[in-house]
Amino acid sequence: MGRAGHVGWVAAGLVLGAGACYCIYKLTRGQRQGGRGPRLRPSPSAEDLTDGSYDDILNVDQLQKLLYLLESTDDPIIIERALVTLGNNAAFSANQIIIRELGGIPIIGSKINNPYLSIKEKALNALNNLSVNVENQVKIKVYINQVCKDVLSGPLDSAVQLAGLRLLTNMTVTNDHQHMLNSYIPDLFRVLLTGNGSTKVDSSFLSLFERHVAKEILLRVLTLLQNINNCCKKEGCLTIQSTFPEGSLFFLLYGEECAQKMRALVDHHDADVKEKVTVLPKF
Repeated sequence: MGRAGHVGWVAAGLVLGAGACYCIYKLTRGQRQGGRGPRLRPSPSAEDLTDGSYDDILNVDQLQKLLYLLESTDDPIIIERALVTLGNNAAFSANQIIIRELGGIPIIGSKINNPYLSIKEKALNALNNLSVNVENQVKIKVYINQVCKDVLSGPLDSAVQLAGLRLLTNMTVTNDHQHMLNSYIPDLFRVLLTGNGSTKVDSSFLSLFERHVAKEILLRVLTLLQNINNCCKKEGCLTIQSTFPEGSLFFLLYGEECAQKMRALVDHHDADVKEKVTVLPKF
């Protein structure tokens, strides 16, 4: 790939990566604000787990029931409810592993081809939460081409398009699967440049670099920044004299406001965060 292709990939990676960080940031805040222990109640049936009133974290047996229900039913209402329940439970790291070990990823992944857009969206949301686990990404990567096609062919700023972008975000935060998007970069740029505020990234992205942000969020955004810097360094497209037009993604990332936040993180109390910051270029 030439220099232009790498630069394009870097910019697209920033936009996509920002979406993942926002998504996980909101999810983490929601979990902490609503954090309460599981309650004891009679064992529900699989369909009971999907009716919206059962909000406890599911155990192994319940997840297995739900996956069997999802695989065996043709009722679109039950399918959608099951996907919502699985997606919510996939937000927890232990369940991300359990769902994978129960063979749940291909069951959920098969629903992205469902003709009902609401089902497709819920399947993408569930895969997005599951993709936070690196081992799960190995199984989810088989859906990347289909997700890219759905993102590009769907209505602009639609729920399915945004859900697909969120999944592509998580799948490309690291370098492992970025190459799978190479042929889609020009068209993804079109989506990112023409979409509304739900699709674009604004200056509030920098709020993810605050000291009070959860460690896992900080590490993800710092890893994203490190990957972008490594790519730019390799291609020679970033130097001390580099200037970027105001309002551009690179202006946001390499501007003074971001530099101040990086300097503040040098003294972060967590060793992993400090290590990430110290390997970045000096601001």
